[in-house]
Amino acid sequence: MQASQYSTKLCRKRKPKYFTVFQTELFMNLRENKMKKLITLFILVAFGFTVQAQEKGSVLIQNATVITVTNGDLEDTDVLIRDGIIEEIGKDLRAPRGVETVDASGKFVMPGIIDAHSHLNGVDINEARNPVTAEVTMEESVDPNEVGIYHALAGGATTIHLMHGSANVIGGQGETLKLRYGVSQEEMKFEDASRTIKFALGENPTRVHGQGNGVQPRTRMGVEQVVRGHFDEALDYKRKREAYLEAKAEFDRRGRGTPPVPVAKNLRYEVLNDIIEGEILVHCHSYRADEILMLMRVFNDYGVENYTFQHANEAFKVAPELAKNGAHTSVFSDWWAYKFEVYYSTAYNASILNANGVVNSINSDNDQLLRTLNHEAAKVVRYGNTSVNDALKMITLHPAIQLGIDDRVGSIEEGKDGDVVIWSGHPFDIYSKAEMTFVDGTKYFDLANDADDMRIHINPGTEFEDGSNFRRIVDNREEDACLQDTFILLGEQSAHNHN
Repeated sequence: MQASQYSTKLCRKRKPKYFTVFQTELFMNLRENKMKKLITLFILVAFGFTVQAQEKGSVLIQNATVITVTNGDLEDTDVLIRDGIIEEIGKDLRAPRGVETVDASGKFVMPGIIDAHSHLNGVDINEARNPVTAEVTMEESVDPNEVGIYHALAGGATTIHLMHGSANVIGGQGETLKLRYGVSQEEMKFEDASRTIKFALGENPTRVHGQGNGVQPRTRMGVEQVVRGHFDEALDYKRKREAYLEAKAEFDRRGRGTPPVPVAKNLRYEVLNDIIEGEILVHCHSYRADEILMLMRVFNDYGVENYTFQHANEAFKVAPELAKNGAHTSVFSDWWAYKFEVYYSTAYNASILNANGVVNSINSDNDQLLRTLNHEAAKVVRYGNTSVNDALKMITLHPAIQLGIDDRVGSIEEGKDGDVVIWSGHPFDIYSKAEMTFVDGTKYFDLANDADDMRIHINPGTEFEDGSNFRRIVDNREEDACLQDTFILLGEQSAHNHN
């Protein structure tokens, strides 16, 4: 199956549950046998800063070189965004009444960068007590006040795929987010985005569970069996559950006889069946070619078609097989040899995959790298002579395809979301800077106002004893916490590691 056959509108999320924004619990922290009170910050109320509600903005960008990604580069061209949607692309467009105009003469406009593998603003990313935790979801772990969101916007990013970690063979469900800095958890969600889930192969699950917890998997053989075994259990559950529901409906209709024995709903098995039925896109942590081939065999046996191999450092070895199976990849540009199973790769990986027709993206998996994904994609041009436009697709259209949102974002086209970035020069020029970043037509980053105006700050009028004491210690250095997290000790911020 080709990517375009299932990339859009296939796995849309079901109507989300709604929770009270910033609903938290009180925690007690035991340190040196002394109890310290943790203050839970209800950001909207206690700090009193202005939070920009999710909104659809309007703007006319004029006289730019527009990198559409799908229809070439258009010089001296205007882009009109109205109510969050790209309404018109052309020359000499006129701004409707009340719509801001931005002169981008000599500048470049491109689609917002999309990161298919991110842990940015995720407070908890590994539910690591069981090798299969398909029932959990990253929507419960979004930290909308993470200042890294602002940093990502400064690098031209507008959408991220917040993923569960790689401790479990079948981890939790992901959450696709728009970087609407300063809104609530719920408002950050990419509306109607496809559902996703994290799988993991290799040393991570074997170390965490085989070595750490003394349960399967201990080897790569065990990893395969965990997937097959749980798929079989899920299918068996589905048969029994459907038989029970049919019998119950018949019993209710007849109103007599012996009621059927109930089969309780199992959320884990429900999710696994949704994977098999193509309702959820799989994103699988992987490195070695042999394990990539293994999982493709497993997926073929169960009819799973919608999947992307993350990292995939040895994917270049099996590029034709990946293309034949319609599998996608999301890789680093030139990052390997950071642990034993990643000792072998090449900077030509992305170019080889692209040349073989594999839908490949370049991801960050790192909060700092997210800010310079344009440079990471530029490396693909250097290694393998991939065209500039194909390399740009790896941080725009291709990750959008892999997340099932390419009908909304990933290119500059009329009718798509107004997620665009104005660059001072070509985005692959190392001297270029993102000058303005728009999400749904609303400006969330402006280089001219970068110093203070657009960042979330503590209101000086806060009732807390001393707002100046909100500092954190990093590598023996004291620095401004800048709302790095929402839990703050008295006079001291608790810095959480999000990686």
